[in-house]
Amino acid sequence: MIQCPMPRTILVADDDPHIRQLLVFALAKAGLETIEAADGEETLRIAESQQPDLIVLDINMPRMDGLEVCRRLRAEGGLPILFLSSRDDEIDRILGIELGADDYVTKPFSPREVVARVMAVLRRTAAQAPTVDRAPGTIRHGRLALDPESWDASWAGAPVPLTVTEFGILRTLAGMPARVFSRDALIDRLRGPGFALTDRTIDSHVRNLRAKFAQAGAQDLIETRPGIGYRIGPCSGQ
Repeated sequence: MIQCPMPRTILVADDDPHIRQLLVFALAKAGLETIEAADGEETLRIAESQQPDLIVLDINMPRMDGLEVCRRLRAEGGLPILFLSSRDDEIDRILGIELGADDYVTKPFSPREVVARVMAVLRRTAAQAPTVDRAPGTIRHGRLALDPESWDASWAGAPVPLTVTEFGILRTLAGMPARVFSRDALIDRLRGPGFALTDRTIDSHVRNLRAKFAQAGAQDLIETRPGIGYRIGPCSGQ
């Protein structure tokens, strides 16, 4: 099994103690520290107090389901989230991605697959750091501002919380405003080895970005070029 090269803490949130035990064991074998939570409210408390590096989050939990937990966490920042779902339904999967999850696994699952996906998200987070070093400083485009060093995004000075994936997409587009990126080109820019990104998840992340910035008054954040891909919009607020 792949070993994590540096200390990382994973919050495993599931109301089934057997599933938590399986995942804690598998993650520990990969060299990852773990914390457990059995319901949604406990997950929020632990996430805020202990600041894990990633959450493995079950959708169906008591005292606040995983989707609501994700909404609240996304309102505060970009902590990576991998959803676990017993619902084998396309709508639930896409909804989870649109809310800001970085990946998902459907039950029943292999613990090794969950570990591999967790490691892929962590690798991707680490792999993006050198890009920041090559292009330091705030990226500004119209009313949009992105700070690669702090991973902060804002519109007309107002902060907009983004996931790691959302920030990566927006930074890629804003960094080359004249270029139209195909979905495959965005996937190549964003993913680490084995990271699960597809055309449909790129589309979902773009929809999520548009929705978040629309709340801040942005109606021209990203342009769709039919049959080609995406390009950053003028970001004028019109």
